[in-house]
Amino acid sequence: MSASIPEARYADVGDGLRVHYHDVGSGLPVVFIHGSGPGASGYSNFHGNYPFFVERGYRAIVADSLGFGRSSKPDVDYELSFVLGGLKALLRSLGIERCAVVGNSHGGALAIQLALDEPRLVSKLILMAPGGLEPRERYMEQRGIRSMYKAITAPEGLTREGLQKVLGLQVFDSQWITDALVSQRWEIAQQQPKRLFMTLRVPELAVPLEALTCPVLGFWGNQDQFCPVSGAEVLSSRCTDSRVLRISRCGHWVMVERAALFNQLSTEFLRE
Repeated sequence: MSASIPEARYADVGDGLRVHYHDVGSGLPVVFIHGSGPGASGYSNFHGNYPFFVERGYRAIVADSLGFGRSSKPDVDYELSFVLGGLKALLRSLGIERCAVVGNSHGGALAIQLALDEPRLVSKLILMAPGGLEPRERYMEQRGIRSMYKAITAPEGLTREGLQKVLGLQVFDSQWITDALVSQRWEIAQQQPKRLFMTLRVPELAVPLEALTCPVLGFWGNQDQFCPVSGAEVLSSRCTDSRVLRISRCGHWVMVERAALFNQLSTEFLRE
């Protein structure tokens, strides 16, 4: 993996803002929505996954949320409705009328809200430790979240070393945090406004989950230090049509640490 995110396409989403995205393959569209954190992007989260989907006959749309990757990074409040608005505008511009959605962490919360807002659009949800399933206080107790905020709000600002420490908490096995990954994320992190992380709010979605009409496949690493593992039970019990897999010796990035398992089970789920 190169240090830089490969540049692909852009869509104008209004107010002078652009969303950067990769659009590969043909067939049923599968929209990939990445998590948050300094330097995050669709490519950094899913480069080990979306080619597998493409090889099996799906069209992969891997977007950078507003404030992340190569998308616009305005100095505004990043409420869920604002970030999701950019994604919806992207899908409209592409003429997407029906799609499956894959979401990790903050991207999982975005995916859930999209399915709630647009039930005719979302055919299936694949979620990896989605946010919004517990009260905000529960997330702030997590070691990974505390470390991330400490790194962002440090008097000297975010440093490369601070970023590397935060990334190390995303996984169970630190072998996944390569110099190339840190460089890639650091390049983007330096462009992100501090206001992004101070205002990135997610509403509680546990009760609204009961209104989801589409099938849901969930993944959760037992050693997740960002989203409480208790969220797996919330996802399993609240959704009317769900299955949730908990994985041992795995952190927050299931799609990275258990890519082969995630790819295989996810594409099988889509074929059902």
